[in-house]
Amino acid sequence: MANSYLLFAAAAFAVPGWVVSVLLGVVMFGMGLATRLEDFKIVFSRPKDVAVGCLAQFTIMPALAWALARLFELDEALTVGVVLVGCCPGGTASNVMTYLAKGDLALSVGMTGVSTLLAPLLTPLLTLLLAGKTVNVNAVGMFVGILWVVVLPIALGLVAKRLFPQATERAVRFMPTVSSVVIAVIIAIVVSANAKRLLAGGFAVVLVVMLHNLCGLVLGYLLAAALRLPEPKRRALCIEVGMQNSGLAASLASVHFAAYPMAAVPGAIFSMWHNVSGAFVARMFVARDGASNAPASGSGVDRC
Repeated sequence: MANSYLLFAAAAFAVPGWVVSVLLGVVMFGMGLATRLEDFKIVFSRPKDVAVGCLAQFTIMPALAWALARLFELDEALTVGVVLVGCCPGGTASNVMTYLAKGDLALSVGMTGVSTLLAPLLTPLLTLLLAGKTVNVNAVGMFVGILWVVVLPIALGLVAKRLFPQATERAVRFMPTVSSVVIAVIIAIVVSANAKRLLAGGFAVVLVVMLHNLCGLVLGYLLAAALRLPEPKRRALCIEVGMQNSGLAASLASVHFAAYPMAAVPGAIFSMWHNVSGAFVARMFVARDGASNAPASGSGVDRC
């Protein structure tokens, strides 16, 4: 274990920031392989649902990020890192959690796809708006970076699926595992590079990241409930709003905020934590379904 930690620590200092972007591109390429054009039909058949979800995604999470960073008085590097997480689109992990929660999977997939397509424009602009007063934000550079790291790999995945359908079908079976390993490597590189700083004063940022995610989950559900959406849609919005493409946040921080090494840490922590919280929320929803479907006490069942 110690040898593995030293290996990742050495890698963290040996590789340039763009390597993290390349690794994320591999994940996005896998997303493109797994994406079907049919997934975007929901945009035309249920535009209101998708619009509400994406609006919530790009308002609730950025606002929460900025508010929590101010409340806990995080320094410039951590503030921009938390804001980056909040301004990123939804991630593919949210689709898995929505499926496990028996939520509206089509809505979740549609929201992920649309928010990802909006990210090149909205992520840099929102980051500039919320963090531009304290750090230098190169919005144009981020726009180009997201196109290269997210949009282009997804497009290549779609093209590969079209040109090589049989090979793609076989590859898709392994992509979830490959993506998980790659994300784990990204997390290890980022955390190892900042281990000493994180141990010295990392409790606050861990708490902020956890609150950011949990508040996003709760507010996403409450918004859907206030709009009187059906329960499956509530679950989809809850999970889609609360879970971010935090790997993208870590990548953007590594490349565009290299002067602030700790800026990549919130994205790495979020990547670990939101899978735990997402799985817990999914299980909670399913358990609630089981409880509601259970026979009432005394309803036709004799008690000893």
